[in-house]
Amino acid sequence: MSVMSYLEAGKAALAEEMRRDPRVWALGEDLGRGGVFGQYRGLAAEFGPARIVDTPISEAAIMGSAVGAALAGTRPVVEMRFSDFALCAIDELVNQAAKARYMFGGQSKVPLVAREPVGMWRSSAAQHSQSLEAWYTHIPGLVVVMPSTAADNKGLLKSAIRCDDPVVYMEHKDLWSLEGEVPDGDEHVVPLGRANIVLDGDDVTIVAWSKTVHAAVDAAHSLARTGVAAEVIDLRTLWPWDTEAVYASVWKTGRLVIAHEAVTVSGFGAEIAASVAEECFGGLRAPIRRLGSPRAQIAYAPPLEDLLRVDADAIATAAASLIR
Repeated sequence: MSVMSYLEAGKAALAEEMRRDPRVWALGEDLGRGGVFGQYRGLAAEFGPARIVDTPISEAAIMGSAVGAALAGTRPVVEMRFSDFALCAIDELVNQAAKARYMFGGQSKVPLVAREPVGMWRSSAAQHSQSLEAWYTHIPGLVVVMPSTAADNKGLLKSAIRCDDPVVYMEHKDLWSLEGEVPDGDEHVVPLGRANIVLDGDDVTIVAWSKTVHAAVDAAHSLARTGVAAEVIDLRTLWPWDTEAVYASVWKTGRLVIAHEAVTVSGFGAEIAASVAEECFGGLRAPIRRLGSPRAQIAYAPPLEDLLRVDADAIATAAASLIR
């Protein structure tokens, strides 16, 4: 085991996969100088400009090139800098990459990874702070991944690169510096579609992903001081999501809180709540609670930005209300 940051773990995953498979390469703006956050630093020196490729400032061209290269047999990793910027490439991702395998009767595949840094981070304001994961879970053909720890950022990115379907891989910008123990070696691979039970508990289930997992864990510790045992589930992969783990937990606890940074309205929490209501209704002891941002623009000013955040206190309060 090695201690490394979330950012360094992602970089290690990409480097290991590029060494393992010569078809893996990366493209995007400023990758040659290390990427906007430094998550590619040093890779150009090892792999050269043919595999760490600097591109023009055109997200549509970047994604379109990657789709064509994936169809031709390579495994591109597409850097979008910010998830907000990826909207300029939405047609290439949604109408081309996601549909190619189906439209060509399985004769082709598009094994690309679209890395999209997400979330509120250091007053980045309305055009650099969004969490749009629910958009992609709505699209047949796309896999959606949101790691919360350094170990998972390594293991899930490796799985995403090896996946034969297009993967939207969303890394929270506020987690770049988060450190944790990461297994050494090339074969630390975390399976897609499998949640992680972070904490066991019998009284209430808290489902979260990405940065909000850490708020959920803090909330669980706060609840424990009052005698409430919360089970915290890190979903990790939003599509396909681990229904088995969530349903089993809800049948055990009878209570469910879903927390995410994205806007509550039409957020992925709504899909989880609806599915649990359909499949586990007989086991529920209280209404399902969803926590997310209000349907508002993300402000530049830190005090206004903080009003939109889902924190540990809000999660603990929601969970406690279900117990009462």
